[in-house]
Amino acid sequence: MRKNHKNSPNRNTDSSIYKVEEPIELLPFLIKMMTKSSRNSVKSVLTRGQVTVDGKMIKQHNHPLQIGQTVAILKNQAAMKEDALVGIEILYEDDVLIAVNKDAGILSVAAKNEEEMTAYRQIKQYVKKENLKNRVFVVHRLDRDTSGVMLFAKSEDIKKKLQEAWNEVVKERTYTALVEGVVRKKEGTISSWLKESKTFKVHSNPTDNGGQHAITHYKTLQSNKQFTLLQVQLETGRKNQIRVHMEELGHPVVGDKKYGSTINPIKRLGLHATALALVHPTTGELIRFQADAPKNFISKTK
Repeated sequence: MRKNHKNSPNRNTDSSIYKVEEPIELLPFLIKMMTKSSRNSVKSVLTRGQVTVDGKMIKQHNHPLQIGQTVAILKNQAAMKEDALVGIEILYEDDVLIAVNKDAGILSVAAKNEEEMTAYRQIKQYVKKENLKNRVFVVHRLDRDTSGVMLFAKSEDIKKKLQEAWNEVVKERTYTALVEGVVRKKEGTISSWLKESKTFKVHSNPTDNGGQHAITHYKTLQSNKQFTLLQVQLETGRKNQIRVHMEELGHPVVGDKKYGSTINPIKRLGLHATALALVHPTTGELIRFQADAPKNFISKTK
């Protein structure tokens, strides 16, 4: 069963649904429907983004409603469960999968500090609020400083099923990269072998050096004299692949000191996992999760 969230276009689960029967503004309509709530409580529900009109979140008190429109109010308990997440936004959830949009600066899983509020720890707490027996498993990780789409499974079997057939089930892995300088060639492909050194830096070689073959496709979205915004498609998913290949291209990812960047005006790594499309492990349907690129990536290349 698909679950809908505050940012979902249609979030009927855990919501009260009402049909509009006469032209009216949103706040008076809610006050009329929520007879057991005070005016201030109704305003709070609006402010917290718990109200949608025909699937679109609305916070304006005077938003005009038309006959036939559908108003959904997400229940407080469901809203509070999501509001507890920090730096994580749920994009999709069903019986076996959860896809999130992770902010830069949030670790995927714990490293040394077991108490750190990682993406995994937060989603684990989130599912346990529904049932203490619930569990989650990380299907793939993002670097701490990379934001974007990240996938969890609700059982170890589903995690293994996806990981063991990752290259077959994943149909798209798209990133947005803000890189230094003007990339002259508007689109291209980088193919090399990547091998990690003892100092944990990944090095690229044009011929087989005993490492892993990596293929990255890129296309310019927009650029100015200082920066280029690239759409990057991964054909393979190796450790630090995009970061290494951008350094090799001569245009390191902004903020990536490890791989050649000398400037960081956005105060983070200029890398974002924009989209992930895969064959659903139980239904066989093609599903696609998308998290739009951060606004400062776009503004830096205008």
